Amino acid sequence: MGKDTFYITTPIYYPSDKLHIGHTYCTVAADTLARYHRLKGEDVMFLTGTDEHGQKIEQKAEAAGITPKEFVDRIVEGPRGVRDLWKLMNISNDRFIRTTDDYHVSAVQKIFRKMYDKGDIYKGTYKGKYCTPCESFWTESQLKDGCCPDCGRPVVDAEEEAYFFRLSKYADRIRDLLVNTDFLQPRSRVNEMVKNFIDPGLEDLCVSRTSFTWGIPVDFDRKHVVYVWLDALTNYITALGYENDRYDEYHKYWPGINIVGKEIVRFHSIIWPAMLMSLGEPLPKHVFGHGWLLLDGGKMSKSKGNVVDPYVLAEKFGVDALRFFLMRTFPFGSDGNFSNELLIQTINTDLANDLGNLLSRTTAMVNKYFGGSLPAGCGATADEQQLADMVRTGSATVVLSSNGDEVDPVLYDAQLVSEAASLKNTYAHEMDTFAPHNALSAVFKVIQRANKYIDENAPWALAKDMEANGARLAHVLYNLLEATRICGILLTPFIPESMEKLFVQIGAGKDAQTWDSADLWGVLPETAAVVKGENLFPRVDAAKALEELEIAEAEARKTALPAVETEPQLTEKVDFDTFCKSDFRVVKVKACEAVKKSEKLLRFTLDDGTGTDRQILSGIHKFYEPEELVGKTLAAIVNLPPRKMMGFESNGMLLSAVHKEKGEEKLNLIMLDDKIPAGSKLC
Repeated sequence: MGKDTFYITTPIYYPSDKLHIGHTYCTVAADTLARYHRLKGEDVMFLTGTDEHGQKIEQKAEAAGITPKEFVDRIVEGPRGVRDLWKLMNISNDRFIRTTDDYHVSAVQKIFRKMYDKGDIYKGTYKGKYCTPCESFWTESQLKDGCCPDCGRPVVDAEEEAYFFRLSKYADRIRDLLVNTDFLQPRSRVNEMVKNFIDPGLEDLCVSRTSFTWGIPVDFDRKHVVYVWLDALTNYITALGYENDRYDEYHKYWPGINIVGKEIVRFHSIIWPAMLMSLGEPLPKHVFGHGWLLLDGGKMSKSKGNVVDPYVLAEKFGVDALRFFLMRTFPFGSDGNFSNELLIQTINTDLANDLGNLLSRTTAMVNKYFGGSLPAGCGATADEQQLADMVRTGSATVVLSSNGDEVDPVLYDAQLVSEAASLKNTYAHEMDTFAPHNALSAVFKVIQRANKYIDENAPWALAKDMEANGARLAHVLYNLLEATRICGILLTPFIPESMEKLFVQIGAGKDAQTWDSADLWGVLPETAAVVKGENLFPRVDAAKALEELEIAEAEARKTALPAVETEPQLTEKVDFDTFCKSDFRVVKVKACEAVKKSEKLLRFTLDDGTGTDRQILSGIHKFYEPEELVGKTLAAIVNLPPRKMMGFESNGMLLSAVHKEKGEEKLNLIMLDDKIPAGSKLC
């Protein structure tokens, strides 16, 4: 009998810039689910990739002076690019698709033709509002305060010949799919899609463009390129071999689960199923629209205008710590508020205090009291194994009771066994319903119970009389190791590298790390070799870390900036007569001094050729010392109205050139040949 299959995808990310922590959240979530299903023994296909066509890419490439393919190659394959980030974050994708891949390009052309031949794509003219950053067309009624309803940016009027997909044809079927099935999760997204997009009247979708060229050509009408959503959405099936011969796994893995951010839920829950209906193909099992990570009241991608860099966070705190934080803190489907303080608090509370403390104390005591290996006969009792079986099937629970001030230590054992043995079922339910944060909460209840078990049994007190209490002490420590083993198995999808180290420290071999053993009690060999290894999650000094993080993030932002930036040229035209009214003259610096009480201003005394000194003030002290400018020949505009600055009158403006290098402003005065006489007119 073959394995069950599980197919999961992230959205394919748009490489117009470096990826941020929001992309990382989505990809880590998909990776965690993929690892969970592999842990269960399923045949998993995990896909991620990049969506590389469109007008925005073309414009950014042009601004950078390179081809669009060179531009996306830098971001996807270059240093600290998309591929590097997923490698750093230990993402276990089985496949990576780029929409510039040859097999995808040819498959999209076949899909476009198939829908055209069916009559679901037709030629027309698009006239309406267009958001370039989102590459989305909107009707007037869909705009929010005159701007794009997705990103809030201004839209522009657009009119061009285009092909359209008959999205309206599938409106009723899409509405039924959303309202009467669990196709779109969380269900809270359904009402928004129906009320905002379907009920007002689902309009046909523009699926080609002629105003730019960076896209997949429509092979039977070459002046058109396939518009981004038909190109992008089909990646989920072309990556399996649909309409191409690169792969042959479409029928094996499709349909799958599409994990997407809530900002693109509309495309995945309305357009994507309609396209599949047109093609006559099965729909995804689920589209899951997770929330945004928010910072300073805005989307996670920006904090006070600066990108939150996952590289900096992972390198500072460790990959597993960052993975854990993202999955532990932010419920799938809801927006979450990110902060560095919250990240540090989570590391210290959950990973250092709870998990790290349990592992460190347990292995230290095994080494201290038993030389690194517990004695034979200290393992699970028959009663404990029977209890675990009963708990696993839901036929038993354990409640602590006391007789006066005394609690039978066996009841402490039973409660720990009971909670550990019931964990797997709870965990599986939460993971299967896209609630990894709840799965982690369940695991950490057991970890916290195990830490409490240490205090209840006080091994240090038992160790004072090994002859009388040695057997009890060994059994207590075995139970702690066994509880740690079970939690380690279930934490593996979240923090895989750390759990490999944990299993080494507690002496758990591969047979003790399986899904099937995660609700059994007594799997760990009694005499397993236990080592006190490295502290997996050291406690973080919050004040020091925040200061270092601020410096590291600033440096990372600076490194990510282009080597040279210049201001974009103005598009507004100035008529020649207006330009001629500006009087540009050659001036020579007779004297220059800093203006007191001003950090910026320099006061120039200039020879402008009239025989009367001219005074101009300029805010360039950051770039020049006054003494180095005396005697220089400069250019100035001399017929500006006088301005008062710090009590001095400035008559004109010196001409300079401004650009940025790695985000830092640079200014150079326009210096002329000293042979040119003062007063010469620039023309």
